[in-house]
Amino acid sequence: MASATPEPSESPDRGRRSSREYGKTAGFLTIGVGLTGLLTYVYFFIGSHDLSKQQYGEITVLWSAVFITVSTLYRPVDQLLSRHISEHLERGETDVATVKVAAKIQVGLALGFAVIALVLRGPLQDGLLEGNAALYWIFFSAVLFYAASYYARGYLAGHQMFGLFTGLILSESVFRTMFAVIVIVGLLGGQTMYAMGIVAAPLLSLMVVPFAIARRTRREEATREAADGPDEEAGETVFSFAHGAGFVGSVFLIMFSEQVFLNAGPLVVRGIEGAAAAGFIFNVLMIARAPLQLFQAVSTSILPHLTSLHHSREPGSEQQFHHSVRMVLLGLLAFTATVALVVLIAGPKLMQLAFSDKFTYDRPDLLLVTAGMGLYLAAVTVNQACLAQGQARRASIRWISCAVFFVAWTLLPLISDGNLRVEIGFTLTALILLGSLFYIYRNPVGISEDLPLEGSAAEIETRLAGLEEGNL
Repeated sequence: MASATPEPSESPDRGRRSSREYGKTAGFLTIGVGLTGLLTYVYFFIGSHDLSKQQYGEITVLWSAVFITVSTLYRPVDQLLSRHISEHLERGETDVATVKVAAKIQVGLALGFAVIALVLRGPLQDGLLEGNAALYWIFFSAVLFYAASYYARGYLAGHQMFGLFTGLILSESVFRTMFAVIVIVGLLGGQTMYAMGIVAAPLLSLMVVPFAIARRTRREEATREAADGPDEEAGETVFSFAHGAGFVGSVFLIMFSEQVFLNAGPLVVRGIEGAAAAGFIFNVLMIARAPLQLFQAVSTSILPHLTSLHHSREPGSEQQFHHSVRMVLLGLLAFTATVALVVLIAGPKLMQLAFSDKFTYDRPDLLLVTAGMGLYLAAVTVNQACLAQGQARRASIRWISCAVFFVAWTLLPLISDGNLRVEIGFTLTALILLGSLFYIYRNPVGISEDLPLEGSAAEIETRLAGLEEGNL
């Protein structure tokens, strides 16, 4: 990487401090996400006891529709802000252009969703939500409010305000669960009031945003007092709308592929062997889904951390970049081994305790999915490193190719048992995805559209990084 002129001894200490701080941040976020998951469980626990089977089923469909939509539609802008704000701040540049471009894209996505949802109101309301108009408008409003919530998440992650980030996602779960409590204690009643928690959560959680703005303002004032700020106009010309849209488009494909990996299996099995078999494979794949929810804390924080290291002018920062990736992968290896040991000892019994004894679970099948879980989480980690290196388009091509392979594998009757076919396909696809992304990570210079503008400081730094990588 291009280097400033600090003392050589500064960089290793600075890099180690950065890695230690990241470790603390990831641990803090994991606790926050864990509490969020616990409160979400409480929300559904209350609903399953207070609502009828039909009403509760409609709530789960509403929940799934909202979160599949927002995860696919808005997380790309979240990642855009997280990655590019951290890059510009590391270089001492303004983040104004990134913030403006991301806002335009997010507003466009939200408006596009609104138009499509209104045009398709009939199929959505009657086909998906059992003709319930109240649930349709809750779905419609919740998806729009989550546009602001995911924008705020990316802004906070990019500025590495992870305390406020945790407050944002935790407050969502708190407010959502409050509506369930209001229903169960009898202050207000009915399915609609219970469902209102889904739309109120992202709106009320935005109360943390003024604190983020105030904190950012104080930082800017301190920076201006210490030295002259960067040329704001220059910052805006470097990061164009086309660049931002290209990144968002690439990450959209990644998010879409992720939903395919997590949801296509049960859908295919339902078509092959019926709803009962789909419920079985859904439960088995929870071995991968549940850790992935907790791992979002690590994947959220590692992107700005790696981006800052990759674009730092400090000597040794690139080595710390690779060190951070290795540490996360080693942690995942240890976690996967621990889960595998638990599954080996008591996996089938634990699955029946968690999901009732309606199904019988085979230990080898559970171990196979556990291996797939570890490979998939490792692939997500390497993917964040690729995004930090500016390889979004190359990574997205690998993701969508693997998604197509996974769907083809589950549809082709190469294995007669549909559940086993999905289990093998999930693990095999995760292995292929990890290998293809790791190749990009170790060879970051590739497709020209992924690289900074020719002749810019960023382009020079990237080429130097590629030369250093080749000498490792």
